[in-house]
Amino acid sequence: MSRVVASAERVLDAPASEIYSVLVDYRGGHREILPPNFVGYHVLEGGTGTGTVVSFKVRAGGRERPMTVRVSEAIPGSVLVESDTNSSLVTTFSLTPQDDGKRTLVNFRTEWQGSAGIGGFFERTFAPLALRPIYNQELDNLAALLKKRHVATGTSGS
Repeated sequence: MSRVVASAERVLDAPASEIYSVLVDYRGGHREILPPNFVGYHVLEGGTGTGTVVSFKVRAGGRERPMTVRVSEAIPGSVLVESDTNSSLVTTFSLTPQDDGKRTLVNFRTEWQGSAGIGGFFERTFAPLALRPIYNQELDNLAALLKKRHVATGTSGS
């Protein structure tokens, strides 16, 4: 068995603290940026950062997978982690300040222990291809939400 990894990243025109405040808010901002591939989203415990538990289903590659994740803040303010309570799947949201903190490199990375044999080969090959567009849509939604907030508050975002 080997690790399966899917990721996407983008530099956004906002400080890391502003982006983190969206990601860590599972009742508001985080929920708002999820693409339609995430269905049945429910906050079961908490709602902000460490200790939050969320359930949902992910539709990708013609499959639907139920998940219940527990949230931790590996590095508060810059690294948020969602660990599936029923598998080895872990999604990490990492923020790296750029341009003296005016912009931020945002990375979404999911990894899990893949299947063995030919099934594992296909999983390692096709799962990242199915997840990458979903993460890119989530990054698009995050950028749009940040822009909308800047327009509403009259700030430039940088």
